[in-house]
Amino acid sequence: MKKLRVFFDGACPLCRKEISLYQRADHAKAIDWHDVSSAQREDMLPLPRQTLLARFHVQTPDGQLVSGARGFIAMWRQLPNWNRLAKICSLPGLPPLLELAYRGFLWLRPAIQRAFR
Repeated sequence: MKKLRVFFDGACPLCRKEISLYQRADHAKAIDWHDVSSAQREDMLPLPRQTLLARFHVQTPDGQLVSGARGFIAMWRQLPNWNRLAKICSLPGLPPLLELAYRGFLWLRPAIQRAFR
């Protein structure tokens, strides 16, 4: 059975810390984790490396790529104790608001990364 694939920036200290939290919650090994900053062959990635590094992406088992807030929701659905948050965040009107918040984080991310180094 195919799994959800999560693509993350392992060179980002904040991202790495957050992803490790999710990895510890993935007791069922329901997710394939891919550090895009590592030396993976680019032809094995679903999008160019720079695109995947620019924002959070997941690939659903059926091959659909989802990014940003909707990507987090898709990942949370697979994790015990996080699936409730996924249900709440999926309520009508919330995904677009969460996407705005995520874009705000992306704007602040360089400064946050410097603080975590």
